Amino acid sequence: MSAANDLLANYQHVIDTLTLDTGTKGVFDVEVDGEMLYSKRATGRHAEPGEVLSLFRERYGAGVTPYGE
Repeated sequence: MSAANDLLANYQHVIDTLTLDTGTKGVFDVEVDGEMLYSKRATGRHAEPGEVLSLFRERYGAGVTPYGE
């Protein structure tokens, strides 16, 4: 669950809810505060290392300093 670790290590101070949904046939979805951030079902592939964190930064990270900086 490196996606969860990446998000929480960098943005635990701004994430209220982080949900990782797994299901049959390798379904892997990441929702942040109720909004879909990444879906393996939609992309047809697993996220690359750091990809979920990059998507979070693009969507929510503007003006947010990562935790501990």
